[in-house]
Amino acid sequence: MSTFSKLLLVAFSALAALEAQNRLNSRSTLHITLPDDSPVAVLTADWGESVATPRGSAMLLDLHTSLTLRNVSNRRIRGVSLLVLAQEVAPGGKASVSVPSLDVGPGDVFPVRLDLRLLRPQTSGDSPLVEVSLDGILFEDLSFYGPNRLNSRRSMMMWELEARRDRRYLKHLLETAGMEAVRKHLTDVQARLSERPRMDVQVARGRTTVQEPERAVRFAFLQLPDEPVKPMQGMALVTSSEARAPQLEITNISSRPVRYLEMGWILMGGSGEEFYAGAVPAEMNLLPGRSTRVQQDSTLKLTPHGPKTSPITGMIGFVSHVEFSDGSVWIPPRNALEDALLKRILPPSPEEQRLSDLYRRKGLPAVVEELRKF
Repeated sequence: MSTFSKLLLVAFSALAALEAQNRLNSRSTLHITLPDDSPVAVLTADWGESVATPRGSAMLLDLHTSLTLRNVSNRRIRGVSLLVLAQEVAPGGKASVSVPSLDVGPGDVFPVRLDLRLLRPQTSGDSPLVEVSLDGILFEDLSFYGPNRLNSRRSMMMWELEARRDRRYLKHLLETAGMEAVRKHLTDVQARLSERPRMDVQVARGRTTVQEPERAVRFAFLQLPDEPVKPMQGMALVTSSEARAPQLEITNISSRPVRYLEMGWILMGGSGEEFYAGAVPAEMNLLPGRSTRVQQDSTLKLTPHGPKTSPITGMIGFVSHVEFSDGSVWIPPRNALEDALLKRILPPSPEEQRLSDLYRRKGLPAVVEELRKF
């Protein structure tokens, strides 16, 4: 063997040893904490290829693991949310994993996949690097269990109501127009996913470092059927590739106090392109008949994958979610999503994507069987 080959072998051996040393051991790294009365129990935790890499005074944890959980309650589970914690305070130390659109009966087993990156300070000792705890479980009757530190109840409630709305729509389509109409809808979902504008949208707090001339651009608003709040006016500061500091005036036209809402945000370019950029969330205590002003210190930065888009020229807002003070939630009705702009711009819901993927993998009979379960 030549000297070069020997050196190469030594280098590869050193790299392999370093990788093995950095690979995380689930016994010393992962600590799963569940309450005594938890509706789920952990059966297995496969740590996979998770590794830890030093980053100055911190450690980068690249987590790839799968938990196997069992429903030990007497109710069907529709959603699960876990809190994954490497450190409580500093940025990058906390994350969550939520699994919506479940249908887990009593005694059933189901997986939860964790693919995350977390940062934590370099420490010594045998204390676990990562704590995994239960933030919440949503049941079939929409009751909730858990500390809800991450407001996971709200998110899972919205996802479940959207899933029920979309399943009802597809069941109605099946009963009134037949299997071919369901097939067409699911292939349309796949086409919408592949044809959506390729655009990265990064959300940051405050203003970014890019300095461009700004101008104030006013929102136009879509009016959706039965919306409980009405956007009256709004504006944001816009450059060619950023929109920041949105301000909205909202009136509660319902008979119940509102404590949270999300406004969908559509951006328009000078060449006619339109795309969904995200949502403006707001906590509030808005009584019936009252108005409030929503202000967000955040920036949307746009990065196209393909040719550069034309500068932002306009914005459209619409009410996408509302939570009332009693914990009930409003979502747009299905007929609102048939609006030409929303149908073209909004991504398919998680439930539509799940059923479309089931159709792609197992065919239309599997989707029909799934729809008839509910």
